[in-house]
Amino acid sequence: MKTNGNNSIAEQMVVGITMGDAAGIGPEIVVKTLAEADIRRAAKFIVFGMNEQLYYAADRAEIEPFWGRHQHEKISRDYPHKVVVADYDEYSVPPWLRGPSRVAGEASIRFCLDAIDAAKAGIIDAVVTAPISKTSWNLAGADWPGHTEMLAERCKSPQKAMMFVSDSLKLALATIHEPLFEVRHKFTIGRVFEPIDLLNTALKEYFGLENPKIGVAALNPHAGENGQFGDEEQRIISPAILLAQEQGINCLGPFSADTLFLQAVRGEFDGVVAMYHDQGMIPVKLLSFESAVNVTIGIPIIRTAPAHGTAFDIAGQNVASPAGMKSAIRTAVKMAKTKKNLECRIVN
Repeated sequence: MKTNGNNSIAEQMVVGITMGDAAGIGPEIVVKTLAEADIRRAAKFIVFGMNEQLYYAADRAEIEPFWGRHQHEKISRDYPHKVVVADYDEYSVPPWLRGPSRVAGEASIRFCLDAIDAAKAGIIDAVVTAPISKTSWNLAGADWPGHTEMLAERCKSPQKAMMFVSDSLKLALATIHEPLFEVRHKFTIGRVFEPIDLLNTALKEYFGLENPKIGVAALNPHAGENGQFGDEEQRIISPAILLAQEQGINCLGPFSADTLFLQAVRGEFDGVVAMYHDQGMIPVKLLSFESAVNVTIGIPIIRTAPAHGTAFDIAGQNVASPAGMKSAIRTAVKMAKTKKNLECRIVN
């Protein structure tokens, strides 16, 4: 079997996909996505998940199973299949379950940890994660509130940032899963500088931009109006921008958030750094709800994910859109190829 180019199947990129929460839409969007011929031409795939749940999803979607199955303890880069399921048959989640549970949390944690380790070992070139339930993880006793924190700890990465990629906007968040009223207590120059630095590196290494231009959002209305509506812009954000500029990063701000995103969408900036979760997520989801991609930056492996959640309310009904998963896979493959090409140019 040959790819579209001259390379054999054995030489293709290998993407690991974690199935997510078994009671959510993860199994459905994974099956629907990988059933697409153009997706399967892009890479080889190892699905870290439960074969039984994927069969249920395929049956509801009237899709003939198209994958091979192997025990998860014996994963390999050299499977002779385009798609293989690394099966965790020691877990069993009732097909009627449509909400958070301890067993689904335990299983989805295991999928993620094993996929991360496979990426670190070079068995896979990127990880794409289907949605998990933070409540299920909590019921399972997880030490992390979500994927980003797990990835950083497992990869022993002191720095991390959550990045989002849509058709017209790329952004990183300075703070992630903090309550809004607690942001100011953790708001430091370092917390603002770090995502500027990591976004700059990601835009170069993964998206091929030689000198990306980054716009930095203000925290307060009207960028604080010279201290009238808060002084975080003067005390924290501006010094962080200056520090980044001194290190050669092409960044400007702080700009009032109510106009910055419009400027970025119009092409005036290659990326944006938002100060808190919803400041960045509202424009991303407004512009590209179904196709936006979550990327973890600052870690040594490539990880992408759809920007939506488990959607328990529609799980099992065969109505979930695979658009986000398709975008996440295409972005992961693009990132892996760009990184590989950059490494080849450096070596040569």
